[in-house]
Amino acid sequence: MFGPSIPTLMNLNEEPELDDRDFMVPLQKYGIKCMSMGFLVPAGAPIIWRGLMVMSAIEKMLRKVAWGPLDYLIIDMPPGTGDTQLSVAQLVPVSGAVIVTTPQDLARIDAKRGAEMFKKVNIPVLGIVENMSYFVCQNCQNVNHIFGKKKSETDESKLEADILGEVPLDGAITETSDNGTPIVISHPESLHSKVYKEIADHVIGKVKMLEQINRTS
Repeated sequence: MFGPSIPTLMNLNEEPELDDRDFMVPLQKYGIKCMSMGFLVPAGAPIIWRGLMVMSAIEKMLRKVAWGPLDYLIIDMPPGTGDTQLSVAQLVPVSGAVIVTTPQDLARIDAKRGAEMFKKVNIPVLGIVENMSYFVCQNCQNVNHIFGKKKSETDESKLEADILGEVPLDGAITETSDNGTPIVISHPESLHSKVYKEIADHVIGKVKMLEQINRTS
């Protein structure tokens, strides 16, 4: 939900229809229900929304969409600590946040700020996903940590969060994302798909653990 890139990633370009209650009906692909800012604005148009406009749009996508039964509602948010994150924290109970970063120091600084913001609004940080973590040579299969080795372990100590997974840098992910055929669908047995599935399992496990703690406390 929310991310303006979802139409490209999921190869969905239609406008959501309205049901008899004037709720938007989410589009579906690969068994996933999707709602995105990208469905509500012309293709390529910038989304220059701030403050009340952001809050209004997020509230509409949360409460005026015919989601129906869901296993999980995942909100893809932009990096940083802006209006989007604060609006979500104020509007709905959030089970937890996943921080996505890359190995560069600049990216990790922003990740730390994001993690601290979620902690301040009492949203648990489930863990860290390090994108573009390493490169595997297709010819010799050597693993090359282009941006430096074991930086994710430093992130783990600084952010006080577990590492959920390290996604390799690979052109196949770019190609399948641009084509709207996620790599877990187009190449389900690949290393990349295995990493994504492990990340999903870790997130689900964390959410279930927190739910059990909340029930017993």
